[in-house]
Amino acid sequence: MRILVDADAFPNVIKDILIRAGERMRVPLIFVACKRLRLERSDSISSIEVPIGPDLVDDRIAELVQSGDLVITADIPLADRVVTKGAYAINPRGELYTEENIKDRLAMRDLMNELRDGGMMTGGPAEFSKKDRQAFANQLNRILIRQVKKEKA
Repeated sequence: MRILVDADAFPNVIKDILIRAGERMRVPLIFVACKRLRLERSDSISSIEVPIGPDLVDDRIAELVQSGDLVITADIPLADRVVTKGAYAINPRGELYTEENIKDRLAMRDLMNELRDGGMMTGGPAEFSKKDRQAFANQLNRILIRQVKKEKA
């Protein structure tokens, strides 16, 4: 298992949670972004810089991801591609995307985009809270423990 991070929109407040969990469970972390990232020096942490352009980070992650990997992303179309390949996907607020819920999330995303484009709805997501950080840490831990048990079996 590897953890791939859609790092362009990744909240820094959960980076430490992710790095500590990855180090503790000895899972390689790969941050993918269209800019240079400042990361801790570690054998298990790496980054990939891609050119700036629409969906290039998403495309690179979708290229790299394999069944059993975990992708951290708030991008629902990317999560759909990841889940289709048999990998896990969670957003920075700890929501797990699955085969059972990803199509509904895509439909809701499209509806919300239409409402925003039509001026019927404005604003973005709520501010990132302590509750969000805790939900992310809990979901990350569940997935890592489940995968490690699978690999040992």
